[in-house]
Amino acid sequence: MKKLLLLITHGMMLVLGFGLGIYALPILTQPDKPSMTEIGQVATSALFTGQFERDLEGSDALHYGSGTLYINANKIAFDGQISPGPDYKLYLSPVFVENKTDFLANKDKMLNIGDVRTFNGFMLDIPEGINPADYQAVVIWCEPFNLFITAAKYH
Repeated sequence: MKKLLLLITHGMMLVLGFGLGIYALPILTQPDKPSMTEIGQVATSALFTGQFERDLEGSDALHYGSGTLYINANKIAFDGQISPGPDYKLYLSPVFVENKTDFLANKDKMLNIGDVRTFNGFMLDIPEGINPADYQAVVIWCEPFNLFITAAKYH
């Protein structure tokens, strides 16, 4: 009985440690976020702005975004906070989606812009030849866990 109790408690701690490690690793290894000056430069030349909001249908207490998005002809900048996680991707979408089902139904029409590696502000280059006016929204998606994180409609 004692061995079974030890096995159960140690197994639970192993699972807990693994989960905390998956959560903490992206935070500990994230590069420096862009400076407010860099984000400000994109903001002043922005063609579009949008808002990430915490209360989207597909967001929850562990997967969310909150802040302002700025898009100019060649960069996407974000000033705010997104929940940390591994291997986040930023997509441009022709339609606004706010949950996993809608994302998966429209993923083939979306354009993967790049990796989101910082969680309290980021900046990504828009590939040459891509016009952000051809899209309506930005979506952040967690690839390894197939999870919707957040989205923002821009105008």
